[in-house]
Amino acid sequence: MSKRDIDIKTSDGTAKAGLFLPDVATPAVVRPGVILYMDAFGPRAALDGMAQRLCDEGYIVLVPDLFYRFGAYGPFDAPTAFKQEVSAKQLRAMIDGTSQAMTAADTAHFLDALADAGVDGPAGVVGYCMGGSRALTAAAAYPDRIAAAASFHGGNLASDKPDSPHLQAASVKARVYVGAAGVDGSFPPHQAAHFVEAYRVAEVDFVLENYVGMAHGWCVPDHSVYDEVGAERHWRRLATFFGETLK
Repeated sequence: MSKRDIDIKTSDGTAKAGLFLPDVATPAVVRPGVILYMDAFGPRAALDGMAQRLCDEGYIVLVPDLFYRFGAYGPFDAPTAFKQEVSAKQLRAMIDGTSQAMTAADTAHFLDALADAGVDGPAGVVGYCMGGSRALTAAAAYPDRIAAAASFHGGNLASDKPDSPHLQAASVKARVYVGAAGVDGSFPPHQAAHFVEAYRVAEVDFVLENYVGMAHGWCVPDHSVYDEVGAERHWRRLATFFGETLK
C-alpha cells in the first residue's frame, strides 16, 4: 500500500491524514487529487483500502481525520459501534461536535496538502455517510478548487438545518454525483426531492441515483450492510465520474 501518514496544520490544531501516492513509474501527464471524507467511524483499514483503489486509478488521495479536535479515539468497529453504549455516546458527541463549517475550514488545508503532494489543478472530493454532506459542502466552499464532488449514502443533504448542503447549491461549480441508498432514514424521499429542486434551480451539473435495495453504508466493506454487487456498481460510477471530470 502506497500510504504515507502526514500531519496537516489547521487553525484548530493538527489533523492526521493518510496520503496515498500512485506508483511514480505509472505514466501520467497529470495526477489529479481526491479528498476522501470519512464516514462516522473514522480513518481505518476499510477506508485505506478504498483510498488505495482510487490511488491505483492514478489519483493522489487524501483521507483526513475529521475528528482530530477530540484527540486520540477508536478504533471503532463499524458493525457494533453504535450498538454499544460507550462507543455510541462517544461517536455522537464527535459527530455533533464537528460542524460542517469546521470541515469546510479544514478543507482549505486539505487542498493545500494535495497541492504540496503534487496535485496541479482542481481536485475531486468523495464522502460516505457523514462524509457525503461534507463533500458537497466543500464543493460549495471552494468552487474554484473542487471540480467534482460525490456523495454515497450521505445523510441530511437537504435537511431543515441552516447548514444543509442543498442551501449552498448556488455556490457549487463542480459536477456532482449523489448515490442514495434505496431506504435511508437519514436521506428520505422528501429530502431527495428538496435536494433535486435546489440543484436544478441553481443549474448545477448533477446526477442523483437511487441504489434500490442498498442500505445506508453499503459501499464500505467493514459495514454490516456492505453489499459487494452494489459497492462494485458504486466504484464503476465513481471511476467514470472522476475520469470524465478530473482527467
